[in-house]
Amino acid sequence: MVIGSGGAGKSTFARELARCTGLPLIHLDRYYWRPGWVPTLHEEWATCVRQLSSGDSWIIDGNYSRSLSIRVERCDAIVFFDMPRLVCLHGILQRWLVYQFKQGPDLPEGCPERVNATFLRWVWDYPRNSRPRIVAALQQASPEAEILTIARRAQARGILNAISKARPNPSLQSLAPRPHSGPFAERQRR
Repeated sequence: MVIGSGGAGKSTFARELARCTGLPLIHLDRYYWRPGWVPTLHEEWATCVRQLSSGDSWIIDGNYSRSLSIRVERCDAIVFFDMPRLVCLHGILQRWLVYQFKQGPDLPEGCPERVNATFLRWVWDYPRNSRPRIVAALQQASPEAEILTIARRAQARGILNAISKARPNPSLQSLAPRPHSGPFAERQRR
């Protein structure tokens, strides 16, 4: 499971991780949004996420805190992009510049890349509003689940480089380029 603020780099990381591992990739945005940026109803969304996460192996990219517990209980590894808000806002601007006239790779048809005040406000407020819910959900993960917090883009690149060179089924923890830090440091060292 790959989670974090918009613009943190989680979708790009998830695409590369899927390419390196051969695991099926699920971008939650493709399933949540209907053409014209119409959201899926909450009741339907929970059922959809249960179906998406019912497979034996997958990489799921996306937040959607209302369905986070469904995914947390089904996954064996979590990559949490815990990036500074300015890095995330820069990532959003870069993505918008690249995809402003075409469909983004992780969005459904009929939902062109967009940047608006609501989205920018969500990213700016993410550390205060969304991050605490994610941290609480991650603390409920199985003790066997590997949790890796990524705080820098170079760390994400290092992990992907190591995975592309590693034996089959590498441990996320064994691929971390430097000691873990952050809210899950003690748990990650177990």
